[in-house]
Amino acid sequence: MKVFNYTLILALSAIILSCSDYSKVLKSEDYNRKFELANQYFDAGKYSQSIALYEQVYQRFPKQSEGEVSYFRIGKAYYMSNDYYMGGYFLGQFTARFPFSAKVEEATFLSAMCSVHQSPSYSLDQTDTELAINSLQQFIDRFPNSDLVDTSNVIMDRLRFKLETKSFEAVKLYARTMNYRAAVTSAEIFISNYPVSTFKEEASYLLVNNSYLLYKNSIESKKLERTAQTLERYRTFVTEFPTSKYVKSLKSIADEMEKQLVILENLEAEK
Repeated sequence: MKVFNYTLILALSAIILSCSDYSKVLKSEDYNRKFELANQYFDAGKYSQSIALYEQVYQRFPKQSEGEVSYFRIGKAYYMSNDYYMGGYFLGQFTARFPFSAKVEEATFLSAMCSVHQSPSYSLDQTDTELAINSLQQFIDRFPNSDLVDTSNVIMDRLRFKLETKSFEAVKLYARTMNYRAAVTSAEIFISNYPVSTFKEEASYLLVNNSYLLYKNSIESKKLERTAQTLERYRTFVTEFPTSKYVKSLKSIADEMEKQLVILENLEAEK
């Protein structure tokens, strides 16, 4: 028990001395010591302490190598602390302030990754996701031979799939809420934007089905046009997905539309 207490006292004493040393250096005018201690804290993963010291070093040596290292490590420390807003700011500024630094490539990538980490769930606004994709593309364009290009492409694919999912979910939402016109329009936009999507079959089904429902809820003057549109969309669907599980249910819609088309064309001819 005494050994345990003695060990605990030593540990607490070390912490107190460490805090005391940090506070002393933080308030001192010894910038070499500040830089040295900041590096120690950074390497130990004590990022908040390192940031405070690096900020002082940078302010004192903004154009020197110590300032360059300090500014980069401030940004990286924020990144490692999961403060992606501040990390993105400092890392982005680093590339502008030190354009010829050996750390520009890493700073540019980490700045883009800050945007990636701020990309929200697909159900939320995707402005940050689009910013992240653009940032990664800019990184690839600037450093096409970087070892991080493949990683960047993989991340971009994941982000693009998030945008794709959001777009597809919008189609489903309009269909669920019986906003047939919006469902048709959003399905057409989705298919145009994502022609090889894994969601394309279902989106195409929703396009035909909601086209039919839009016809059903149309005024008489719109029915002929919408009947023809529904049939055209059905034919496109069965051509592209002949073995789809949706073919049977859509076939009954098409049969009804064929009959209605004849009736409506005859009525139109009699006018």
